[in-house]
Amino acid sequence: MIHKTSVIDNKSKIASSAKVGPYTVIGPNVEIGNDVEIHSHVNISGNTKIGDGTKIFPFASIGTDPQDLKYKGENTKLEIGKNNKIREYVTINPGTSGGGGLTKIGDNCLFMISSHIAHDCNIGNNVIIANNVPLGGHVTIEDNVVIGGNSAVQQFTRIGKLAMIGGMTGVLNDVIPFGLSIGNRNYLQGLNLIGLRRSSYDNKDILGLIEAYKEIFLTENLNENLSKLNGVFKENPLVKEVINFITKDKKRSICTPFSKE
Repeated sequence: MIHKTSVIDNKSKIASSAKVGPYTVIGPNVEIGNDVEIHSHVNISGNTKIGDGTKIFPFASIGTDPQDLKYKGENTKLEIGKNNKIREYVTINPGTSGGGGLTKIGDNCLFMISSHIAHDCNIGNNVIIANNVPLGGHVTIEDNVVIGGNSAVQQFTRIGKLAMIGGMTGVLNDVIPFGLSIGNRNYLQGLNLIGLRRSSYDNKDILGLIEAYKEIFLTENLNENLSKLNGVFKENPLVKEVINFITKDKKRSICTPFSKE
């Protein structure tokens, strides 16, 4: 059902089961999947694809030009997966040619009021971003991450799977998978044990990760700590995730328990 006051370009592709509320504006290169529900006063533009079952609430702005002075109108894209909830005043920008040309969001995410997803971000599945959280450009958020309200994530930062960021945290450094990070300038407080225990991970692997964490962050020299890590730990799938994350090519330093606040 499409409300008669909405303004929809004839070139857009909207599934017959989608709902579009009053005073919503949809541009020519927008593709909207089955059972998408778009409330009133939403703006969707650019080369934007929205997956089945996603709900977009009033005054969201989706697909408008990146907030990057280098952007000169290149043909870039925004892809939003299935069953996401995009609440009021959320803004999501497409990619830039310098960042791969694509902003991508997975499935089953919740973006709370006034959160912002900047250009070239890559967001996984089941991610929760709370109120008033901006993500800078080129940020990578892996699956099942939770970011608390009024936090801010600097450009090029990575946050590993099942990590949790406390409210009002300035995320300047990469957060390991399963990490718990807080602080005015973020540091690692420990592991997201509640999230781990609620997941399907084996308890033995969780206990092994707890012990390995102590060794990995024994000192600020992570490379040396990893080189000395007990071989038994390296067989633990959770520890492998953390090691791979730390050793992967990166733009930012790794968040550690050694607070620099």
